[in-house]
Amino acid sequence: MRLSVFLFSLGLLTAPTLALAACGGNFQSFVQGMKAEAVQKGHAPAAVDRFFSGVQQSESVLRADRSQGVFQKPFLDFSRNLISDSRMRKGQQLGRDYDAVFDLIDRRYGVDRGVLLAFWAFETDYGGFQGDFNTANALVTLAHDCRRPNLFRPQVFAAIELYERGEFDPRTTTGAWAGEIGMVQMLPRDILEHGQDADGDGQVRLKTSAPDALVSGAAMLAGFGWRPGEPWLQEVRMPQDFDWSQTGIHTTKPVREWAALGVSPRNGSLHQGVAASIILPQGHKGPTFITYPNFNVYFDWNQSFTYVVTAAYFGTLLEGAPAMQRGNPDTGLSGDQMKTLQTKLQARGHDVGKIDGILGARTRIAVQKEQQRLGLPADAWPTPALLNSL
Repeated sequence: MRLSVFLFSLGLLTAPTLALAACGGNFQSFVQGMKAEAVQKGHAPAAVDRFFSGVQQSESVLRADRSQGVFQKPFLDFSRNLISDSRMRKGQQLGRDYDAVFDLIDRRYGVDRGVLLAFWAFETDYGGFQGDFNTANALVTLAHDCRRPNLFRPQVFAAIELYERGEFDPRTTTGAWAGEIGMVQMLPRDILEHGQDADGDGQVRLKTSAPDALVSGAAMLAGFGWRPGEPWLQEVRMPQDFDWSQTGIHTTKPVREWAALGVSPRNGSLHQGVAASIILPQGHKGPTFITYPNFNVYFDWNQSFTYVVTAAYFGTLLEGAPAMQRGNPDTGLSGDQMKTLQTKLQARGHDVGKIDGILGARTRIAVQKEQQRLGLPADAWPTPALLNSL
């Protein structure tokens, strides 16, 4: 499920190589261009030939890439589906089983165990299902596809480097449809940069070694900018007369200013000395959270707002926080209604990105602006009333 948001830029290529490796067009011609580019980057020609010898375009990968309807679910439904009592119990037990590993992670990277346990749970059900897509086929297919070639092209070259090291087999290595590998689902470039041999066997085995996977995941989060010893998400109470237009991940204030405006923690105390945001995943009648700088690191792991909030919230539960107050949110929109809303917002000049029926960050910003214009509570939660007003 994880999809890194690092849009790695292409290297400076000669005009003939760039033409050969451009996305789209005939797949075999694209593969020949990628092979030439790989050799130009210094990979051994024989290794490149072997790596690409059996690579095929995968229609199942393309279907998976275009069928992510799960992210259309609102936060409360999405989180209910992903966070079960059994997952909670198993996460707590694994936290005890790998206590020494998590202590090592805490000393080395300062990443809380609840954060990693939540990713481990959501990505592969604690390693139980790591995906059965051929990774080489997935990466080359997505590099050929013109939706996000700048993301996946570098992953192909990273996979070649792992192959040259003996750590990747283009015929047998499998994982998620988007090319992630192992218990916490890491892309090849992330493995190259952050892979760790934590069990001391001389190999980085993210599919079969929980210590390797967990420490590597922590190293990756640290590389994304995780701040040791700081929280990421906390449930808060809001005053009734609050100006909801100040909420959203795009608005930050020092925590002391939020406190002065009447924001108070449901449990514990607010973390002072940093800038934070207030988010309302399902509007001002639903659960409310304050997000600290570490919360933004989650978006380097996955771009979906709903997934990020759910993973961050589950991490707090695994650290001992009480279950959230679900509130009574206003009825939201169906997928088709959301597409209609996005079309109307786009017609009014708002940048909502792709018309996909998913309430992403840009759609939330546009909704909030229209709510302000119409005199509605500007909580970025679209309702049938807003849709009718437009």
